[in-house]
Amino acid sequence: MDKFRWAYIGCGSIADKTARSILKGNHEITVVYGRSYDKAKAFAKRFGAKAVESLEALLSCDSFDAVYIATPHTSHVEYAVAALKKGIPVLCEKPVGITQSDVELLIKTARENDTYFVEAMWSWFSDTAIAVRDWIKQGKVGRVRHVEIYHAFPGLNKKPDSRVLDPMTAGGALLDIGIYPITYCYNIFGYPDKIRCEGTIQNGIDIKEKVTLYYDNMPCELYMSFEKLKETFVIEGTEGKINVPMFHVSPFAILKSKKGNKIAFGKTTYLNEFDRVAEEIRAGKKESDYIPFDATLSCMKIMDVCREQMGLKYPFEE
Repeated sequence: MDKFRWAYIGCGSIADKTARSILKGNHEITVVYGRSYDKAKAFAKRFGAKAVESLEALLSCDSFDAVYIATPHTSHVEYAVAALKKGIPVLCEKPVGITQSDVELLIKTARENDTYFVEAMWSWFSDTAIAVRDWIKQGKVGRVRHVEIYHAFPGLNKKPDSRVLDPMTAGGALLDIGIYPITYCYNIFGYPDKIRCEGTIQNGIDIKEKVTLYYDNMPCELYMSFEKLKETFVIEGTEGKINVPMFHVSPFAILKSKKGNKIAFGKTTYLNEFDRVAEEIRAGKKESDYIPFDATLSCMKIMDVCREQMGLKYPFEE
């Protein structure tokens, strides 16, 4: 089968990481656009692509099968809408927008133009996460009593001009890393009955928070922080326990129950994500089976509630 051809919008660190991964598989990058033409040219040279000076020039090319958007959150909607209106399939980095209304616009545009759109939430293109969800649905741990997830990294040690610390690019722990545990819980348990969020805001961004999602009084306690490095995920039930070390990238999950122990394996890589997106696009799908529109929209709704409870507004929202 011919290689799947990608157009890249954005050529920063995440674009570089994905490019290095997917070029090991049946993919190629043919054209690149970035805010800095010099950086786009350097990126294109590294990965065998062509750089263009404008978004319009990229979208006018006929040398690619889909667009991958790897820019700061605040520009995702602009680029994705432009591509979708031209009938170009889009894989967009998470979060795809800043608010619920952003996601509603993206879904509306995708549907109106009958064009594939999906959020690049790589955890859920992995068989590891899918196995965890299946174990819960199959009652492998009995009735779930408690879920606890930590997702933290020392983001405060990044350079002051890093996008994750900049309120003008919607930096902060919630949108950058909190989306992982929130999406994980949503994809297993659905939309919560109640949401409670307590966080700390510093220099215009949230640096840490505790988000509790309640499901018929069963709490999912989610901790996200830029102050330290920690990543754990434990689901406790009446009949057993599930542990997913380094859950958002984990290649395995462990089930310990009264009926015995199991380990589920699955690749959590950019290549795996891009492979499955390419398969869906080639199959003519307009919505992903791995990250459906409702998942992207519902998780953004949850984060909107969290921001409201914390009193977090970005400068461009004032």
